[in-house]
Amino acid sequence: MATKKLKIGDKAPDFNLIGVDDKYYSLNSFNKKLLCIIFSCNHCPYVKAYEDRIIAIQSDYEKELQIVAINSNDDVNYPEDSFDEMKKRAKEKGFNFVYLRDTEQTVARAYDATHTPEIFLFDSERKLRYHGKIDDNWQNPNEVKEPYLRNAIEELLAEKDVTIKETYSIGCTIKWR
Repeated sequence: MATKKLKIGDKAPDFNLIGVDDKYYSLNSFNKKLLCIIFSCNHCPYVKAYEDRIIAIQSDYEKELQIVAINSNDDVNYPEDSFDEMKKRAKEKGFNFVYLRDTEQTVARAYDATHTPEIFLFDSERKLRYHGKIDDNWQNPNEVKEPYLRNAIEELLAEKDVTIKETYSIGCTIKWR
């Protein structure tokens, strides 16, 4: 299967997905300057290690940035990633960002996402400006030397070009049906 990898400068593919708040969201639902799409899930240890950092990033940039986490994992073989479990996880952790369910996995395919967590940061025109991982140390937030996502956010807010546009994604692979 040939993939049409989303490239830096490409427009964000639209979607219409249900959130853990039982509301539907599309690209047009978000009007903040920056939009960060994170392919995520409940069961991946990498995602769990980053949840508090994702909450902190949303909190630190709440006026300019909207984070949207999308769970595209197969929930038949991975029941921990079911919609009900997503609702529980969001409540338990106090998610301050939107958490959406991609049951048909069409959005993950449109973004050519492969991992959780995998970051896609878009500017005000919804063009891709950064793709990859959150930072360089998933295990220990106190030992991060390269906060890639925060750096990209800061550069875009300062109306500069993003210095490091892509990093390889780390984490669990998306669980396809």
